[in-house]
Amino acid sequence: MTSQVVNTTSELIAKLQTLPPEQQQQVLDFVEFLAQKYVQPQAPKKRVMGLHKGQIWMSEDFNDPLPDEFWMGEGVV
Repeated sequence: MTSQVVNTTSELIAKLQTLPPEQQQQVLDFVEFLAQKYVQPQAPKKRVMGLHKGQIWMSEDFNDPLPDEFWMGEGVV
């Protein structure tokens, strides 16, 4: 850390300690708001091929056409 950051942090802590608890909570809420507002976007994680191999199955009739009842909204399919 640079000396300017250390000085700013020390000054902030000193002033914060002089505030009543209710105002300290408001400062904390504001700091958390700022942390969320300016969060750095994370790079998407790379997908790992074969990570879940063998854990998923597909029924034999997956590609078969659906019955007309399904498309017409009639009865239970």
